[in-house]
Amino acid sequence: MQSPELENIYTAAELLTGIVTHTPLQYNVNLSEKFGANIYLKREDLQLVRSYKLRGAYNKMASLSNEILSKGVICASAGNHAQGVAWACQKLKSHGTIFMPTTTPAQKIKQVKFFGGAWIDIKLVGDSFDDASEAAKEYTTKSGGTFIHPFDDLKVIEGQGTVGLEIFKDANFKIDYILFAIGGGGLASGISTVFNQLSPQTKLIGVEPTGAASMKGSIDAGELITLSEMDRFVDGAAVARVGEITFDICKKSLSEVILVPEGKACSVILDLYSEEAIVAEPAGALSIAALSKVQEKIKGKNVVCVIGGGNNDILRMEEIRERSLVYEGLKHYFIIRFAQRAGAMKEFLDDVLSPTDDIVFFEYSKKTARERGPALVGIEIKKKENFDALIERMKALGLKFTYINDKPELFEFLV
Repeated sequence: MQSPELENIYTAAELLTGIVTHTPLQYNVNLSEKFGANIYLKREDLQLVRSYKLRGAYNKMASLSNEILSKGVICASAGNHAQGVAWACQKLKSHGTIFMPTTTPAQKIKQVKFFGGAWIDIKLVGDSFDDASEAAKEYTTKSGGTFIHPFDDLKVIEGQGTVGLEIFKDANFKIDYILFAIGGGGLASGISTVFNQLSPQTKLIGVEPTGAASMKGSIDAGELITLSEMDRFVDGAAVARVGEITFDICKKSLSEVILVPEGKACSVILDLYSEEAIVAEPAGALSIAALSKVQEKIKGKNVVCVIGGGNNDILRMEEIRERSLVYEGLKHYFIIRFAQRAGAMKEFLDDVLSPTDDIVFFEYSKKTARERGPALVGIEIKKKENFDALIERMKALGLKFTYINDKPELFEFLV
């Protein structure tokens, strides 16, 4: 199987000069002190389209002849690749048709329209990247245009590899670890190509969301697998099947692949915003979220975390906060069967809730001819350690309840 060449990544870097932003490699004091290491952030959230995806999209499209470009290009994307293709379409004066899942955040759709202008058409199809990708490939066959793959293409991988080249050139120190998110594997493959040849002692760690572990699953199985189900929340890294080229590279090049719960990524997003004024999207926060998983390994080491993107829809922040609180053990949901009599709720408020507990959700309808009526109750506590005491007070009062945080299907249905 073909693999990207370092020489071609250097060529891509020359081509992209003046097209993409050479993003900074910044030392981060807070993270360095927290983990006892020298943590540097590669800020691709500051890229022109707020993600590294422009690099691969433009490098691929610029390699096509004018005759091929005149027939149009097609892509499928959850957002960031679409923005890169859209910007490249406007720059290269080539018409593009962009297929996006119907679940794509509104902010990303708006940005794709902004970057592509009159040079693009957007088609919303299916619930996932894979649905959109299938529709895009069918359209490519009918239209005679060129499909710009978001990750499983040598030119795209070589464009993404320029992220690694910039890291290597900007670092005036030995890099011990690099952490980066894996979606389809394009960025991971590009960075791996650079560092395997220029700095083979650097350990390369890929990071996936727990609910969409297609690369780790494939590496563990020794062959490409397709996820039958996945959590699409980390939309920039939720891919049911990684690429053939990228799988071949990653299984040979990565030191390990770490899985990070979606809720952990949400906590990092909130911390980055409040402590660093950095707006990271869920996929962009994965590399930092994984630091706690390798904390002992990286002590005293030089570590680079790639923040791959900053396209975060402000309308998602409430969901991000919700997922963070649940993950941190600060927000808990119960189905409580209250006795249907006067004073039952007052007893709950007086005898169960502490002064620092807060009811943040309550849904109840009185049932006729029944002794007890179920209520869905959400309680936010001040400290994770307070949870056991809350449960004991509920039991002491004789309440009949079901805890649903640890029941994913019921939780997703009710909350």
